[in-house]
Amino acid sequence: MASAQPQISPAAPLLSVADLAAWYGESHVLHGIAFDVAPGEVVTLLGRNGAGKTTTLKAIMGMLPRRTGSVKFDGCELIKAPPRAIARAGVALCPEERAIFSSLSVEENLMLPPRVKPGGLSLEQIFEMFPNLKERLSSQGTKLSGGEQQMLAIARILRTGAKMLLLDEPTEGLAPVIVQQIGRTIAHLKSEGFTIVLVEQNFHFAASVADRHYIVEQGRVIDMIPNAALDANIGKLHAYLGV
Repeated sequence: MASAQPQISPAAPLLSVADLAAWYGESHVLHGIAFDVAPGEVVTLLGRNGAGKTTTLKAIMGMLPRRTGSVKFDGCELIKAPPRAIARAGVALCPEERAIFSSLSVEENLMLPPRVKPGGLSLEQIFEMFPNLKERLSSQGTKLSGGEQQMLAIARILRTGAKMLLLDEPTEGLAPVIVQQIGRTIAHLKSEGFTIVLVEQNFHFAASVADRHYIVEQGRVIDMIPNAALDANIGKLHAYLGV
């Protein structure tokens, strides 16, 4: 199947991915991923398990040693850049496993990442967004609930000054009330001008926060559906995702 061409947003894209291929060792996982994201948008990558969604985020972030194609952020080509340079450009990844330092306190986890660009949120702004973290400031990572760990993982990348956030399965394994809080957080970040690429298995959550949805299948983007057109495309979504 030929890879889909990038779907161009009305605004000039902040992130533009074209013909992105990537490998794990000898295993060829991405086969020409193509999509773009306009400034201030929330877009999702939807697809079944193993479709290549998480690999796409890692490839954008430069975490795979072998990748080809084009990843342009704010007009700059990053396909040959190492992760540290991509982070300095203003892109941040919140991984599915959260990567909280379990032996460190909430405060130490928050203070650990360096600010790579101006505009990182202050601790006061973080605590306004995540009041639970203020209450648990001296608690070790191992003492946090899954929802608190996810809040901490998102808060930590907001401290860096990044404006492009790559969120991998932020609602995985969380209680419905925490999922709602994560949804409110994403809506707030969007209102503050952050641009977000969201990998999500929870389709109903994705539909509540995103502007557009890219469907990923076997390492390719095969379709793009605007959030406003979901009802008209529900048959497609059933076929693609089994929702």
